[in-house]
Amino acid sequence: MTYPTQPTSSHFVNGAYLEDAAGAALPVIYPATGQVIATLHEATPAVIEAALIAARDAQAEWAAMSGTERGRILRRAADIMRDRNRELSILETYDTGKPLQETLVADATSGADALEYFGGLAASLTGEHIPLGGGNWAYTVRQPLGVCVGIGAWNYPTQIACWKGAPALACGNAMVFKPSETTPLCALKVAEILHEAGLPAGLFNVVQGAGDVGRALVTDARVDKVSLTGSVPTGRKVYAAAAAGMKHVTMELGGKSPLVIFDDADLDDAVGGAILGNFYSSGQVCSNGTRVFVQKGIKQAFLTRLAERLADAKIGDPMDEQVSFGPMVSEGQLGIVERYIAKGIEEGARLVTGGKRLDGQGYYIEPTVFADVTDEMVIAREEIFGPVMCVLDFEAEAEVLTRANDTEYGLAAGVFTRDLTRAHRMVAGFQAGTCFINSYNDAPVEVPFGGVKASGVGRENSKAAIEHYSQLKSVFVRMDRVEAPF
Repeated sequence: MTYPTQPTSSHFVNGAYLEDAAGAALPVIYPATGQVIATLHEATPAVIEAALIAARDAQAEWAAMSGTERGRILRRAADIMRDRNRELSILETYDTGKPLQETLVADATSGADALEYFGGLAASLTGEHIPLGGGNWAYTVRQPLGVCVGIGAWNYPTQIACWKGAPALACGNAMVFKPSETTPLCALKVAEILHEAGLPAGLFNVVQGAGDVGRALVTDARVDKVSLTGSVPTGRKVYAAAAAGMKHVTMELGGKSPLVIFDDADLDDAVGGAILGNFYSSGQVCSNGTRVFVQKGIKQAFLTRLAERLADAKIGDPMDEQVSFGPMVSEGQLGIVERYIAKGIEEGARLVTGGKRLDGQGYYIEPTVFADVTDEMVIAREEIFGPVMCVLDFEAEAEVLTRANDTEYGLAAGVFTRDLTRAHRMVAGFQAGTCFINSYNDAPVEVPFGGVKASGVGRENSKAAIEHYSQLKSVFVRMDRVEAPF
């Protein structure tokens, strides 16, 4: 099968596409049909070596350029990405199965936002002058880390490549990026566009593969920084491997986030927030508010309105722009979701709607809602990463805050209420890195994104990301005489 903007080889190294058929075959499966639409090859040791050498060789000259020059290239790449948004969105849909209705507004556009934002920020990355006593003074210099490794997840392949690549490049680093083996296509086009925009060869390389390729990159002594988007179990392994080499890390991991809806909330807004926090991208979003705590006074009204709106979801061919709900990314992920649904029924949760795999081709499952869920149920404690909402009852503010925080995760949390004083009390008490008031799952590039507890280390996006892709050098300047004891 051919389609717009199809990459021409498995890897992008040193400014050009690269193939090495000696690598294990990596089939690309279109989730809407289950058909293989391309076959790539995993990176061999030779490909990994070429990418790391290219990155190391190119990085010093890139760092020596002015921030203005680096930023100009990133902004040019953002313009190209926006010009090709439709083609890139089609590729994203082939890669992930997400509806074109969604990818047109949420994927390449988000990647372009990151390139533009960090391109604009690059010229502002300066140090500071520090006056000291006796006429002495000091200054700081912000320097790049060197070679960064990015490891992507399969739910937002274009966005994640840009969220990691843009700040790394703005700070003067080089990057070797490994996409998820489930969605390997989109990052190749990001690399191609960056090169077309004028990025010197070797600064953004893409190599394909599964855990062994990631492990080789993370443990290589030439790598200075590792940034992972993935699950908590994977994050623990990667964090430990990076720590052994004293590497800088950013870990953007999973969650089981709470969404708290009070009696006084606008019902349709609250239902809309719950839909965005559970069923966008077929529920495959790390920050999803999958534990929906609804105050008892509006529980039935909430469930009734939710069921009505879910009935309006259009499930079908993701390339049809009228379709608003697509398949799961893979047969394996679909199986995981089916097992969790069976577990919820077994544990006594009430299935309100959905829960069934759809007949026919592809990895489709209905949007699923459980009510009467209790805190100790497996479906309320473990990350499902699929379109499964757990609705839990609550009565009082203090009670629900304690229950909301009773999890190892801490990625996101949200609250719907007309009482803004209460809303701010709730977000002050949430043990989460990213919070929402009367909204859910917004991720503008200007705002830091990341978690606490097991959900991660560091922040992506905003000026905060600069701290994770650069380091400060301090310089003391003595203007008076040096005094020594002998």
